[in-house]
Amino acid sequence: MSEVVERAKRLLSIPSLSGEEERVALQIKKEMEEAGFDVVHIDRYGSVVGIVNGNRPGKTVLMDGHIDTVPVKNREGWKHDPYGCEIVDGRLYARGASDMKGSVAAMLTSLISLARDRNFAGRAALSCTVHEECFEGVSSRLVSEFVKPDAVIIGEATSGTVKIGQRGRAEVLVETFGKSCHSSSPEKGVNAVSSMLKLISMIENRKTPVSPLLGEGIMVLTDIISSPYPGASVLPDYCRATFDRRLLVGETEESVLGEVEEYIKKLKSEDPSFEAKVSITSGSERCYTGETISAKRFFPAWEIDRNSPLVRCAVEALEECTLDHELDHYFFCTNGSHFSAEAGIPTIGYGPSLETLAHVKDEYIELEELERCTRGFEAILRKILA
Repeated sequence: MSEVVERAKRLLSIPSLSGEEERVALQIKKEMEEAGFDVVHIDRYGSVVGIVNGNRPGKTVLMDGHIDTVPVKNREGWKHDPYGCEIVDGRLYARGASDMKGSVAAMLTSLISLARDRNFAGRAALSCTVHEECFEGVSSRLVSEFVKPDAVIIGEATSGTVKIGQRGRAEVLVETFGKSCHSSSPEKGVNAVSSMLKLISMIENRKTPVSPLLGEGIMVLTDIISSPYPGASVLPDYCRATFDRRLLVGETEESVLGEVEEYIKKLKSEDPSFEAKVSITSGSERCYTGETISAKRFFPAWEIDRNSPLVRCAVEALEECTLDHELDHYFFCTNGSHFSAEAGIPTIGYGPSLETLAHVKDEYIELEELERCTRGFEAILRKILA
């Protein structure tokens, strides 16, 4: 069995839900240290960073992958043990195989290869980040402060092609406020649910912005609840709804909230009893280090010019290895929301497996693609750091 497959099996056999990544982080740290990395660092959130110095000055390139996974909610529904790392018909089955510890194993293997000869300029680094499934890009803020990379390669699944952007994501909370009364006399109150339905109708009929590369900036209702609940003969005086808003490049918290605030103003001008507000939700999670990671759930979109030096280097490196190099974009959100959109660092995506295999039952990764992308990672690093 090859080095990268053995490494992937080691990492995948260790459960690592968000906030519970310590065991896999320590395993990665151990393998980096045994390979003679120049820097091995665990930050206060628990992310692991390894750095290998070349034999001459140059740029710093960072590969990034998260080591947390989503839970296995219905183990009985799996045909393969989610932590058994079974290999069947050329596929390695495990939770996190595609999202994304398989790719982490490939990146780590490629970096160990560079550490063996040091025949490159500058520094090659790998960050294995925590809590990405909860907060895309938030733990990465500490990584970019520590490494200060000139370029970033996100290792999320791309089927071996090169991704040059992604839509962002915002969780938008809309609240409406009414006046309770007995449901036998509804004219004496204000029904918060009825108010919400008017606002939802305007949101669903909004003109959706479109990007030529990234697609539509959709806004989709994901949950709704009223209070009091159950409303036994009482009009609800409160209703809240959550929307998933997919962001395009340049959209900000202010622009996203401002759109809904205009709808609220219009409805209030038509009915003075209408009361509502809109906000971006926030969240907090405990890290395995004991630190608390907190953030607004607003993760911006990013895009890199297809003719940029980083994209050209990646394409040329893959062409020289006779590997795929089609340019496309991610459909889901990644840590690129920080590296590219927040920090302004040139960023691309490249990694093994399919985006559609993330979070599914019997998640797997093709061994052939795992091997192929390990070669691809190394080729891209050596091209950039030549």
